[in-house]
Amino acid sequence: MSPAMSDQEQIFQYWRDLAEEHIPKMGFHLAERPPVDIEFTDLNYTVPTGKNSSKLILRSVSGYFKSGELTAILGPSGAGKSTLLNVLAGYRGGDGTGSILINGVPRDARYFRKLSRYIMQEDVHQDGLTVFESMKYSADLKLGASVGEQQKLDMISDILELLRLKKCKATTTNRLSGGEKKRLSIALELVNNPAVIFLDEPTTGLDDLSSAQCLNLLKSLARGGRTVICSIHTPSAKLFALFDNVYIVAEGQCVFQGLGEDIVPFLAQNGLPCPKHFNPADFIIEVSSGEYGYHNDKLVNAIENGRCKRWNRKPPPKDFTRQNSEREFHQLRKQPDYGCSTWDQFILLSKRMLSQQWRDINNVVLKLVMHVVVGLVVGGMFFQIGNDASKTLFNFGFCYVSMIVFMYIPMLPALVWFPMEVQLIKREHFNRWYNLNSYFMALTVSRLIQQLLCSVIYISIVYYMTNQPQEWGRVVKFSIIMVLIAIASDAFGLAISSRLDIINGCFVGPAISVPLMLLGCYSFGIGSNEIPLWVFISMQFSYLRFGIEGIVSAIYGEGRPAMVCPVEEIYCHYKTPTLLLEELGMEKANWYIAATLVFFYFILFKVISFVVLRQRLRRARSTGIIWMVGRFIKRYFNVATH
Repeated sequence: MSPAMSDQEQIFQYWRDLAEEHIPKMGFHLAERPPVDIEFTDLNYTVPTGKNSSKLILRSVSGYFKSGELTAILGPSGAGKSTLLNVLAGYRGGDGTGSILINGVPRDARYFRKLSRYIMQEDVHQDGLTVFESMKYSADLKLGASVGEQQKLDMISDILELLRLKKCKATTTNRLSGGEKKRLSIALELVNNPAVIFLDEPTTGLDDLSSAQCLNLLKSLARGGRTVICSIHTPSAKLFALFDNVYIVAEGQCVFQGLGEDIVPFLAQNGLPCPKHFNPADFIIEVSSGEYGYHNDKLVNAIENGRCKRWNRKPPPKDFTRQNSEREFHQLRKQPDYGCSTWDQFILLSKRMLSQQWRDINNVVLKLVMHVVVGLVVGGMFFQIGNDASKTLFNFGFCYVSMIVFMYIPMLPALVWFPMEVQLIKREHFNRWYNLNSYFMALTVSRLIQQLLCSVIYISIVYYMTNQPQEWGRVVKFSIIMVLIAIASDAFGLAISSRLDIINGCFVGPAISVPLMLLGCYSFGIGSNEIPLWVFISMQFSYLRFGIEGIVSAIYGEGRPAMVCPVEEIYCHYKTPTLLLEELGMEKANWYIAATLVFFYFILFKVISFVVLRQRLRRARSTGIIWMVGRFIKRYFNVATH
């Protein structure tokens, strides 16, 4: 160390030299990627705070991030670090202004996403899969048939070796430690070798050793020619020394950009000397927070006049030529948006979902046992009354109870499960794993299979315990309409949980189902001719109305002969099934029309869920009916949507 260096510079140089010794070397060759330099000028970003008001998060920030460098975005909480990262990655940007250049050319968001990956702060992984299986699905989805099977396996093995995950490759993701989950998040995105990697606070929740290992890995990746940009919160001096470029933000503005070791001279030049043996990262954040007179004239003028240009006393460590970038970017535009076709994505995603479902054996057993128990309870309550003319109204109660069972049991799990799944979809879809069409098809098929199995178990128990008509036609029609009610209810739950979180969804779902049930049984006892017009119109919006019509038609319709009146009964009013249909206002009910309409509502709920989910994945602000419903719930029920 030079004696001319200050105490802070000597400490910084010590940690930098020590960190250099621990940077892992690439043990395998990654495919070449064009070097990508990111330049942004006058970025502004606002968020709405009320009906006619908004808050400015980013205030005309500018900067320049080079390939081959590990860049850190630092600042106090609420300074705009994550927002800046989101805008640069394209994760948010609909309400932003300013210019973003990629190698000197205005960024095309669609093509930029092909060469960049965004690793979010929360390490959410697919439960039920091992580390190796997660990597294999990632490789198959991103690389498709363009890479041979053995080459994929070799690549996966090399990446796991590099990230020290080989020992836990047979461990399921939910059993990994925090550091292992973070490394797995990086490993999953390394499969197709992105040129740009964005990370939102990669060291959050990690101890100092795990944080150092994570940043050493990122440093190694950057030295391979990639542009690695991460937001980070109060790094230690050892971690701070690993960064090639530091970008400090405070109150939505850029305070400093340059080498970490230049922060101390920069502040000293502006009248803010760093105390001896003080971590420069902690000091600049305290300065940015106003602890040491952030608003002094010298510093404000330096920020405003310098436009946050790089403040470097010596050149950056490495520069990459861009002479072939335009040709490589032109070739990139010709490549498909995803690694494999929609059909291949559908097959892979279906296999993944089915594998996860059946591996979660506790959940599968719970559902099967629940359908068996509920079937036995309902069958015992209405035991042997299906052909008893004196208990016809009780048997109708069986039909209605079965419909309610097949509404709530499929709907409630969807309200709890799907909001968590949306967080995974956001990450994987944004990073170009698959398109939403293939995911939604796979989701529909995988849930349909499990729902069919559970429905068959329940129907097999209750139909024969309650002694319903032993005719194959009626058995098939009863089973079909029950399955349609179940899948429509599941789709109804998905439509709600596509927009709301778990708490709000579990409130809204059951609340909406109550008027649907009331509209489904409104005409009972008053006849169809006495229903008010506005109620009749409202009834058409209840899929449960058509569901109960289909069930009753399957049991009592289509010329069913008179039922048996027990010898101990003097008179059985509903011995003839048509009398019951007239009493219920269902004398004109048709099973085929009812089944078609329930299926129509199943499709409608699926379409709503798809549209809402696509709107969320586009990271655009909701408008129209979806926005109005969300605002209504937030305002009048005092719950928050997101």
